[in-house]
Amino acid sequence: MIAAQAKLVYHLNKYYNEKCQARKAAIAKTIREVCKVVSDVLKEVEVQEPRFISSLNEMDNRYEGLEVISPTEFEVVLYLNQMGVFNFVDDGSLPGCAVLKLSDGRKRSMSLWVEFITASGYLSARKIRSRFQTLVAQAVDKCSYRDVVKMVADTSEVKLRIRDRYVVQITPAFKCTGIWPRSAAHWPLPHIPWPGPNRVAEVKAEGFNLLSKECHSLAGKQSSAESDAWVLQFAEAENRLQMGGCRKKCLSILKTLRDRH
Repeated sequence: MIAAQAKLVYHLNKYYNEKCQARKAAIAKTIREVCKVVSDVLKEVEVQEPRFISSLNEMDNRYEGLEVISPTEFEVVLYLNQMGVFNFVDDGSLPGCAVLKLSDGRKRSMSLWVEFITASGYLSARKIRSRFQTLVAQAVDKCSYRDVVKMVADTSEVKLRIRDRYVVQITPAFKCTGIWPRSAAHWPLPHIPWPGPNRVAEVKAEGFNLLSKECHSLAGKQSSAESDAWVLQFAEAENRLQMGGCRKKCLSILKTLRDRH
């Protein structure tokens, strides 16, 4: 039994060192190439509209806010600032989503995003995304990489196609720290020993993101609150939960198997 386990561990490590590391190195090279183009486009956006400030920064050889969907698909989360005058509402009526509602109608003019607030007092994710899409389309025409980058048409998402090889989605978002959504209140399950209370406290303090993107669970529904809703995302929580043990290594092996087969 021990011999069989040792053999399995040997082969897993061999696969990880040969195949997974090669995949990681290739993706890291692609990310650098892609981020040069995206940064240039976002710089141009910022010139036109200073409220959309690029938050794509390189830290410890990784880009904060960039997620690898596959070796040719990426998502960049663009963190917007100021959401102080809004109440966060997730009452379960919009699965996987929440809305931002003005806490006091008189504070409308104090909001940095005043023109994206609906008559009902919601900060509209769709309106912000639509404005951002227009700005990115203009920036693509002006940026220094205009020969290799173009907008992906027929979608309300902001997507760039780079060198006809890579697709990058740029998603406006708000970072919410220090609060935890009601819709995730059941986590962690009480009878499961992992994660420990300290890690749970870290994760909950880290908070979550609200993304302006199409929510598949709301597809086909037409009410205005739904089109104004923000999608809940827990990227930082996931990163923290992957720390320790060999979770990241396992995930890397699974991703490599998926890409190769």
